Amino acid sequence: MRFVVTGAAGFIGSHLAESLEAAGHQVVGIDCFTAYYDPAVKEENARDLDVLRLDLAEDPLDFAGFDCVFHLAAQPGVRSFGDVFPLYVRQNVLASQRVFEAAARDGVRVVFASSSSVYGEAERYPTPEETPPAPLSPYGITKLTSEHLARAYERSFGLEVVTLRYFNAFGPRQRPDMAFSRIIDALLAGGSFDLYGDGRQSRGFTYVADIVSATVAALESERGSVYNVGGGTEASLLETIELLEALAGRRLDVHEGPPAPGDQRRTNADTTRIRAELGWRPKVSLEEGLRAQWEWSAGRVAAR
Repeated sequence: MRFVVTGAAGFIGSHLAESLEAAGHQVVGIDCFTAYYDPAVKEENARDLDVLRLDLAEDPLDFAGFDCVFHLAAQPGVRSFGDVFPLYVRQNVLASQRVFEAAARDGVRVVFASSSSVYGEAERYPTPEETPPAPLSPYGITKLTSEHLARAYERSFGLEVVTLRYFNAFGPRQRPDMAFSRIIDALLAGGSFDLYGDGRQSRGFTYVADIVSATVAALESERGSVYNVGGGTEASLLETIELLEALAGRRLDVHEGPPAPGDQRRTNADTTRIRAELGWRPKVSLEEGLRAQWEWSAGRVAAR
């Protein structure tokens, strides 16, 4: 089969593209290599992939002849208030609208990567898909807006689209701005870690290989489906710091600061629906995944 992966030079996108190629599929990646973090990191992620440098918000898009577009490209991060908000609108809402428009025109299915950020402070934990969304950050708002756009294109233009709400991905190649990457870098370099809030905020963490397998499984789902993708293990940030300190054999120098605006206090996915309908379930525990991410990061440091 022939697939497009947007955001193919990113954390999850590069893993997905590699997995699809390893399964014998033809994969074309799309990425615009924004400077949100060092583009050299993305170049390293994409070094063995066929990745086109395209801006989804303005460049022509042609998906004819492909079986599916995995739309993972986005401007990430909940710290999306203030002057950066127009960038989130452009990279998340406008870019997604153009992907949906082109896919509907060319008759291609879309698997759209949304986020647990659409829920905000949910009414229930673990959180099922029917929970009314109430995002707390502009990032979450733009992801929810894109979900509404997907449904609009499905209803009006027959777009085949499946939406996946990822919960707190981690593992090798995790973005350098994310908490586990920053903690590991600080432990490896003997530096300090800036903690936003008291560290008792908890997350349902999901290993990247499990996210990839759920994303591929969505090829077999009914159009219009919405699924949570979560790893099943909830832990506080302080608990994950202890796990990483044990791997490092040293204590982390933590500097506590105020909570980040828009950050959720708790996330945890109810994955009943994806388990029942697609037979998917996570396989990698938090401890196993943290060890894999630690060893990958330590190996990169040793190779420098």
